[in-house]
Amino acid sequence: MLGHIIGWAHTRFGKLDGEQLESLVVRVAADAIADAGLEPADIDEIVVGQFNQGLDPQGFPASLALQASDALRFKPATRVENACATGSAAIRHAAMAVGTGRARTVLVVGVEKMTAASAVQVQKSLVSASYLPEEDDSSSFAGIFGRIAQLYFQRHGDQSDALARIAAKNHRNGAANPLAHMQKDLGFDFCRSVSDRNPIVAGPLKRTDCSMVSDGAAALVLAHGDIAVGAAKSVGLRAQAQVNDFLPMGRRDMTLFEGCTVAWNRALEQAGFDLDDLDFIETHDCFTIAELIEYEAMGLTPSGEGYRAVLEGWTEIGGRLPVNPSGGLKAKGHPIGATGVSMHVMTAMQLMGAASGIQVENATKAGVFNMGGAAVANYVSILERVR
Repeated sequence: MLGHIIGWAHTRFGKLDGEQLESLVVRVAADAIADAGLEPADIDEIVVGQFNQGLDPQGFPASLALQASDALRFKPATRVENACATGSAAIRHAAMAVGTGRARTVLVVGVEKMTAASAVQVQKSLVSASYLPEEDDSSSFAGIFGRIAQLYFQRHGDQSDALARIAAKNHRNGAANPLAHMQKDLGFDFCRSVSDRNPIVAGPLKRTDCSMVSDGAAALVLAHGDIAVGAAKSVGLRAQAQVNDFLPMGRRDMTLFEGCTVAWNRALEQAGFDLDDLDFIETHDCFTIAELIEYEAMGLTPSGEGYRAVLEGWTEIGGRLPVNPSGGLKAKGHPIGATGVSMHVMTAMQLMGAASGIQVENATKAGVFNMGGAAVANYVSILERVR
């Protein structure tokens, strides 16, 4: 094991007008430490994941976690950023600290405050994670993934039904998740149809194909096995792989997400598992076309046949391999820095049987895929219930 998740905390995602960056960080930091059955003085190191890029005026967030307790004063605290994979990058940093013996307990916080920024600022911030010399003309990440969807449709035919099924599935799951930004079952017909409430945003992508701008925070405590032995609960981080691909989309086949494939292969090999050994997956559905391509990249279906996984019900709760029982980024929300940590927390909750309303029955092993940019920074984690 690369470490054991022994405690966690998670705010609701959404438009949190009454919260500031500091209040979000402090709340989840204190709650995660308490949930782990530890005192703040027991924490050896702190890692904070935040994208920001002008989304919030408060920079330098690493030491904000110290506001949770005076006992955290003088602890090493570091901010980590890797676009939309920032949260998973923070967890990887923590796993390296635990694995090398530099720390026995690491507090990981993922946070973002996005909704107070203007729409223009949000678009500018997100597009900064693309290759600006070639892709700045897309004006938004929806534009970038709209282009990816067009390329995919040209190669494999119109997949609008599959995208709408993905959106409907994730909104149905999110409706039962009390932490989700949008807790409403929109249904397939609404997600499939263009309307005033569901207009075309970019290429073939409609509003229901796009994740939302959200505020929120999540935190977890990653501990060495010796510490985890005495913990009330333990979810092992059995494997984690990071794979970075070229930033320019012009150097890649954007219908394949090859970095995602390599990351899954490396993580599964490290864990000693096959994909079929997993009970569910939380994957990065920033746009529905991303989830569709990720089915193929992880090896659930051959290339061009991702539609089968959703149209035949494989990815539903109760199906062959449930995907995004939390509602995913699509319904749960996508506060950039918090997303990767949230995915791990939601997975740990599932594995401990504590995901009321969205529980995958008898789940003991799961995978998480979190990516930064358009399949540039690719992180796969394999988690397993220990106790």
